Amino acid sequence: MGKIIYNKYDKKEIARLPVAAFEGRIIVINTAGEAERAVDYLLSHVLLGIDTETRPSFRKGVTYKVALLQVATTTHCFLFRLNLIGMTPAIIRLLEDKTVPKVGLSWHDDLLSLKRRTLFTPGFFIDIQEMVGKIGIEDLSLQKLYANLFGLRIRKREQLSNWENANLTDAQKRYAATDAWACIKIYQELQRLLVTKDYELKIVDYDIQENISQEG
Repeated sequence: MGKIIYNKYDKKEIARLPVAAFEGRIIVINTAGEAERAVDYLLSHVLLGIDTETRPSFRKGVTYKVALLQVATTTHCFLFRLNLIGMTPAIIRLLEDKTVPKVGLSWHDDLLSLKRRTLFTPGFFIDIQEMVGKIGIEDLSLQKLYANLFGLRIRKREQLSNWENANLTDAQKRYAATDAWACIKIYQELQRLLVTKDYELKIVDYDIQENISQEG
């Protein structure tokens, strides 16, 4: 029997799952020179995971620019602190590169946010949200997709933390790296399932189940 996956994953089950986290090396990039060396290293790989973080705003009408660009391989993740170094030539070179696929989630929104810092022409990007429907998955969040495909939970505790802090906490670094790395894992598994067809799709509708429970 192949892997069992669901069109929709029950969010109540996620809290019961073991935690998944990036276990590789995390490097924080604070200068243009560091960015140049990091981009050279990243573009020597065949696949990258990518994500961004922005300081949350809790006041109406107040918004912030993207503070962090995280780019991962399977073993390393680089955290580019855009609020400190801006969009350096090396970072623009990475984003405009057309040779190495960069996998993200809802990446079109991230690109728009990055362009608010500096205009550039996006290179080779793949959005996981445009792939999942091919195997019948309707969820679009990273946490639900990872739980569905791997039976593991990605913590979101740091999502609304201040990404413009003078120094990122270890928890922030791990959270940011995990999100970028998880995009690689999800993409590779989707690619495998699309080729092998080694899965069974179970159709559920938790909205209906919740309505029935409330009516009862």
